[in-house]
Amino acid sequence: MRSELIDVETGGSEVVFDLTSRCERFVAAEAHQAQGDGLLHVFVPHATAGIAILETGAGSDTDLLAVLEQLLPRDFGWQHRHGTPGHGRDHVLPALVPPYASIPVLDGRMMLGTWQSICLVDTNVDNPRRQVRLSWLPG
Repeated sequence: MRSELIDVETGGSEVVFDLTSRCERFVAAEAHQAQGDGLLHVFVPHATAGIAILETGAGSDTDLLAVLEQLLPRDFGWQHRHGTPGHGRDHVLPALVPPYASIPVLDGRMMLGTWQSICLVDTNVDNPRRQVRLSWLPG
């Protein structure tokens, strides 16, 4: 297995950050050495972020953040209370949007659907920088 840690600047607002192009570059380098087939594993080592595979650019990313606000409202009586008001919701997020995804790779190409993108979902406005670990498991 080979692995690379990438840095992502998410800023100070909730975000669905598209990682697809960074994943494609990583896969291209790794798949070339491993005859093209394998598995890309994407993991965010943070307690307040997740990885989602969804369509971006057509409103689904904004819709996801809106639904998360309804499911996990900031003004709920969260027991976890450090950070900005409502920060407890950020710690519950990975139970709904897991901190990982695995994508099959065949002939050097990620087997994503036509409109699928690999995204970091980050609702924690207290942490503007994230890391994401990309791991290659050859087939």
